[in-house]
Amino acid sequence: MGKNVGKSSKIAVLCGGMSNERAVSLRSGKKVFEALQRSGYKNAVLVDVDENIADILKREKFEIAFNVLHGKYGEDGCIQGMLEIMKIPYTGCGVKSSAICMDKNFTKEILKNHGIPVIKSVCISDTSELKATEALKYPLMVKPVQEGSSIGMTKVDDSSELEAAFQTAKKSDDKILIEEYLQGESATVGVLEDEAGNPFATPILGFKTKTLWYDYEAKYTEGMTEFILPAAFDTELTKKIQKIAVDAHKICECSGVSRVDFLVYEGTPYVLEINTSPGMTDLSDLPAQANEMGINYEALVENLLNTAKLNK
Repeated sequence: MGKNVGKSSKIAVLCGGMSNERAVSLRSGKKVFEALQRSGYKNAVLVDVDENIADILKREKFEIAFNVLHGKYGEDGCIQGMLEIMKIPYTGCGVKSSAICMDKNFTKEILKNHGIPVIKSVCISDTSELKATEALKYPLMVKPVQEGSSIGMTKVDDSSELEAAFQTAKKSDDKILIEEYLQGESATVGVLEDEAGNPFATPILGFKTKTLWYDYEAKYTEGMTEFILPAAFDTELTKKIQKIAVDAHKICECSGVSRVDFLVYEGTPYVLEINTSPGMTDLSDLPAQANEMGINYEALVENLLNTAKLNK
């Protein structure tokens, strides 16, 4: 486990940032900051991250960084590497696991090599490579490889829609993942750590959306998604999904926290991706999952805070 955090520790709640998920991160950061204040961490400060963040952290002599950044620069190993150099312990996953999990294709390749079920897909970077999708069955999901919150994602039903979807995703990333679309049940599992640093799974969250799939609108607009908590899987499948979540967390060398997203199709739980900096807004999955197992928002924030460390 990491450095013992005291109530007087000067904590930088890192949020905002420069990614397409800036707005969501600001909401997450505000909630975390308020929870820390309520819990007696009076030296916690809300910090909107920009290119001057290193100067700010050094000038203000922050002792701990609570990372609530999402997406590019905050969830991909960049901020983690800077904090390592500055010797400021931080919450969540380290440099390597953050970089791995931000790349959906790389994550899938690693998990597949360890026997974890993943949906058939191809990864391309140019329209000249679209012929690779001939090995896939329609409909397809087209998504940026390194993006979150379902930004840039499109469902396509036939080849006539493919290039336009590719160009939409290309606005967010140079590499595009094209994946078979399975009409299954969406589910997600949080992975937290106990006081000894051992990972454990939260209850499984299932959801039904008013949109076609779990897109940005469904995730962050109140009333657009119905949470099913715990998800309505039988005991055997529930245990299987939770085990795969913890296994995936370990395989990708995550630490502190992660959230593993699944598509359950014909009894098989396929891992879609691993989130290394899960949302902490009013409508986010992880706080709801933690609350279901008796960990309220303040306790969840303290759990994450106490994982703050430097990764060797």
